[in-house]
Amino acid sequence: MFFNLFRKNPVAASDDMTFLQHLEALRWHLMRASIVVILISIAAFFQKEWLFDTVLFGPKKADFPTYKFMCWLAEKLSIDDLCISEISFKLQSTEMSQQFTLHMWVAFYAGLVMSFPYVLWELWRFIKPALSVKEKQYTTGVVFVSSLLFFLGVLFGYYVIAPLSINFLGSYSVSTEVQNIFTIDSFISIITMLTLATGVVFQLPILVFFLAKIGLLTPGFMRAYRKHALVVILIIAAVITPSPDVTSQILVALPLYALYEISIGIAALVVSRSNAKK
Repeated sequence: MFFNLFRKNPVAASDDMTFLQHLEALRWHLMRASIVVILISIAAFFQKEWLFDTVLFGPKKADFPTYKFMCWLAEKLSIDDLCISEISFKLQSTEMSQQFTLHMWVAFYAGLVMSFPYVLWELWRFIKPALSVKEKQYTTGVVFVSSLLFFLGVLFGYYVIAPLSINFLGSYSVSTEVQNIFTIDSFISIITMLTLATGVVFQLPILVFFLAKIGLLTPGFMRAYRKHALVVILIIAAVITPSPDVTSQILVALPLYALYEISIGIAALVVSRSNAKK
């Protein structure tokens, strides 16, 4: 019975369904997606050492790949301040149940991230019957591309934004009288928030594709406001990397701007195909 749940909906989506029948079909898609998220979360829960010591606490260690790259770059550019050789702050747990609760939430977060392609596929299965034949052709591979962009965003947040932010915030001090000892939940919140946020931001090309498809966005508009977009990207880079070091901000801003340029190309491709069929 459990495996039958993943084979076929008891209520299959179709054009002649009522509103309540559509809700019933959506419920089965969400149920399957939730089961997969829970199963992966349970598996992640039992990988505590890898999940915490290797993944989450990785950016707290001086031998983290990002810090090694920064030191290599500092040597090449002769900028000593760019090299991060020590992470001096400490973490603490201030509540009796805090570590166990965090363990569960982190496992759930890991399950949500790793099951993203399947969750997206289930939602796509619900939406797909409502599309026309042409719309289905245009959106072929959307689950794969969206998942790829999401994971690229998560990796970018984990290896670039999170380490730079953690290093700056962890070493910042208003006075020598204050010692940096942070709660474990504040540290983990920084990592999870930044990685998930960048995963969502990297969905920009997908968003642009659909907006261009329905005529709400054109490549001409995006080109005209390219300079404005660059300013916004620099502001975002300055906010999410609070380090005063300009090099760190550039390392964040460049991929985001490249994403914007790729989105312009996608919008231009959509418009050119639409014009060719008129």
